[in-house]
Amino acid sequence: MAEAGAAAGADAQLLALMRRGEPAAFAALMRRNNRRLYRLARSIVRDEAEAEDVVQETYVRALSHLDEFRGEASLTTWLARIAANEALGRLRRRRPTVDLAQAENVVPLPGVGAINPESAAARREVRRVIERAVDALPANFRTVFMLRAVEQMSIEETAALLEIPPETVKTRFHRANRLLRQALTAEFGAILDDAFPFAGARCDALMARVLARLGIAAHPLSVTDPKPDKE
Repeated sequence: MAEAGAAAGADAQLLALMRRGEPAAFAALMRRNNRRLYRLARSIVRDEAEAEDVVQETYVRALSHLDEFRGEASLTTWLARIAANEALGRLRRRRPTVDLAQAENVVPLPGVGAINPESAAARREVRRVIERAVDALPANFRTVFMLRAVEQMSIEETAALLEIPPETVKTRFHRANRLLRQALTAEFGAILDDAFPFAGARCDALMARVLARLGIAAHPLSVTDPKPDKE
């Protein structure tokens, strides 16, 4: 309750400054909300450039109509609702046959130790796999997943933003999680099949070291032939 009151007070102060035309207040609002709005827009339109356009349009609309903000929700929720409506409108115009009514942190990245080129490349690959899996979700599942898992919005906030019942939020979030688990299990299973290869020169070198420690003279084929038992 105290946190909600503090947030409402901060919103009121920021709103007053913006209504006076204070540039710093507009900048503060955008810095506070850029990431959330971009992720929300990106989850709907699935295009980075268009998502950025959605965020820009959201701010233009909101900041041009500050008098329409009634304080019934937070400024962040108000902005998110505008962004969602803008993005969904674009989706309908782009694909008029789509039926939008039927349509955790994101899966945590594996922990890595010291940052190095190999671990950084691995994280990028994992992130790409996750992004592809999220993009493949049905539109409404994807939006609910981003709001609940990534933006950590409550069921009630998500329901109010998307104007759907809370039970629908729960159902879509559950199904989104299930679809993601299935997709990522298949994707990572294929990746792991090729992970940690130990063949070629590394395999040969290990065999040579073992044989040397055992005092066994290695036959050339025992080191270099990938199938030495084949006749």
